[in-house]
Amino acid sequence: MTDTISALDLPFDEAIRFFRGKLNIKTQVWTDVYAAAHSRAFMVAGAASDALLDDFRREIDKALSEGTTLQDFRKSFDAIVEKHGWDYRGKRNWRTRIIFDTNLRTAYAAGRYAKLTEPETLEAFPYWQYNHSGSLHPRKEHLSWDGIVLRADDTFWRTNYPPNGWRCGCFVTPVSEGGLRRQGKARPDHSPDLVFRAEEVGGRTVRVPQGVDPGFEYNPGMSWLDGAAE
Repeated sequence: MTDTISALDLPFDEAIRFFRGKLNIKTQVWTDVYAAAHSRAFMVAGAASDALLDDFRREIDKALSEGTTLQDFRKSFDAIVEKHGWDYRGKRNWRTRIIFDTNLRTAYAAGRYAKLTEPETLEAFPYWQYNHSGSLHPRKEHLSWDGIVLRADDTFWRTNYPPNGWRCGCFVTPVSEGGLRRQGKARPDHSPDLVFRAEEVGGRTVRVPQGVDPGFEYNPGMSWLDGAAE
């Protein structure tokens, strides 16, 4: 087994299973479903009918299972909006990117987490490395976490397992004992000292780590698997 696994080499069966296990939730605003609740709920902010949600859900499912693109989704989005007479907020390109990107990234993150926490995988790869996406306009905190290697059970991953914000492309790769040594490290890195801030979001006060957007301070895969075990 190799010392690292590309984020793109993992099968997406788990990501599809994560997405298909969600229940449709009708909402008025994005905060109606918050943080870890997204691991069990499919919503599009302002989509208040089952038929509308079903149509959006079908298109996201196609992206996960068939590899359709953002441009494909935008064409379908236009048809869905016209069909339902939906009056949505925000500009079309921004709104479609948010819906498409957030659903796919969280599904991939959950699927990846499920795969990486399988006992045989954890035995071979007991550490995880945080990887910055290479964005031209990076968040400074995300850049500061780039390359850190922590134990897979480090508490950092509870609140900072990527994505850590809107359009965040950061990802995790597993590292073996041999891979750790080849990086010149005798032991995993020190877990970052996280600073939490209080935010008022949708009528609730939440604690969010600095560098993480409100609503992303959770681990999609952990929330999903913990719920499945209940």
